[in-house]
Amino acid sequence: MKARFRSGLTIMMAVMLFVVTACGGNNSGNKGNAEAPSATNSTEASAAPTEMAKEPVKVVWWHSMGGELGKAVTQLVTDYNASQKDVVVEEVFQGTYDESLNKMKASMDSKSGPSLIQVYEIGSRFMIDSKATTPVQTFVDAENYDLSQLEENITNYYTFDGKLHSMPFNTSNPILYYNKDLFKAAGLDPEKAPATFEAVKEAAAKLTQNGQTGASFAIYGWFMEQFFANQGVEYLNNGNGRTASATESQLNNETGVKTLSWWKDLVDSKSALNLGRKTDDTKKAFAAGQIAMTLDSTASLRGIVDSVAGKFEVGTGFLPKPADAKDGGVVVGGASLWILNNKPEAEQKAAWDFIKFLAKPETQAYWHINTGYFPITKKAYDEKIVADNLAKYPQFQTAVDQLHASIPSPASQGAVMGVFPEARQLVETAIEEALTGVKEPQKALDDAAKAITEKIANYNKTVK
Repeated sequence: MKARFRSGLTIMMAVMLFVVTACGGNNSGNKGNAEAPSATNSTEASAAPTEMAKEPVKVVWWHSMGGELGKAVTQLVTDYNASQKDVVVEEVFQGTYDESLNKMKASMDSKSGPSLIQVYEIGSRFMIDSKATTPVQTFVDAENYDLSQLEENITNYYTFDGKLHSMPFNTSNPILYYNKDLFKAAGLDPEKAPATFEAVKEAAAKLTQNGQTGASFAIYGWFMEQFFANQGVEYLNNGNGRTASATESQLNNETGVKTLSWWKDLVDSKSALNLGRKTDDTKKAFAAGQIAMTLDSTASLRGIVDSVAGKFEVGTGFLPKPADAKDGGVVVGGASLWILNNKPEAEQKAAWDFIKFLAKPETQAYWHINTGYFPITKKAYDEKIVADNLAKYPQFQTAVDQLHASIPSPASQGAVMGVFPEARQLVETAIEEALTGVKEPQKALDDAAKAITEKIANYNKTVK
């Protein structure tokens, strides 16, 4: 059975190689009834505290934050190491989320891997099925760590069967970006972002003039997942894969067809451009004033505002949905931190100590204003630097308000499945086929849903 499971993991990891990173980068997603991961290689950390060794305990942290995000990570590690003498953290950039996960898999037998690893949200099902981690809940219970200080709409994603498996770290959601100057020129209220599909269509038509186009949304599977959640509709059966392992994609239901038909209509009517799968391309077009509206992660906000460089005023709004949609909300994107269970107990506890540092209000405040990811800790908003940042970049408030406005449900908690990276690719292909006229939306989604359901079935066989 172990060999069969490893075979499944190999297939999954191969799939991950083709996926671009999630919200930490560009185009870059569990189940219920998850059994508590058994500490097969050692040492699920016990609840009893142990004395730290005289020499600092070394924690190796693999992450996928490059560029400016990487500089912020380095500063956090420097601050933590200077704050105490019992633990020393060594941060190691391991490339994209996919590259880092592949390296972790390769290290599992040799124990040469990290103590702590950052994994994008759609890798969560794999991490649990790998049985290679000690759930964060173990440490939470051991010291009665107060999880209520964290944002519930964020921890919900990483909670399975009432157990928090990993600690959220970089968290984002998608928002609508728009050009207030073009809105004003088109006779639209620059202080009112279109909130519905219908309003986006109307605004896009008015904004398409003088060589500019009303909108462009990158062909990104994450957006389709968010459109479903925002309409209060589950993406997968079995409670989005949380009450039991998902067995069927629901991509081709009424919500999917309605959403993709709206998107296609924008393109067909020339009110929106299809610029392909790269969010970088839509960002550049938006910053250049070629398109008036786009969708992107809140983690891109600083970069977008900086690239616009004052040429026009950037507005932000909630992710739009149909006017008659049910209540819903957005699913958190980004990544979380997982503690590997093939390390000594002291090392796992040291990793937990670092995690607690990262969750502190002041740490989260620093992380938030330097990256665009919103804080996982409620009290971070009381920090002066956060208030000052919101005064300078009021657009940050949109994602925070959207997070708080999201109604907790299996839909907004987010779908989970072991083949999520591959599923995103299939969804993107379906969107592409519909927008380019290769297939009608219903046919494109039917084909993608069928392919995803088959891959879920094959994956589920590997983890029984």
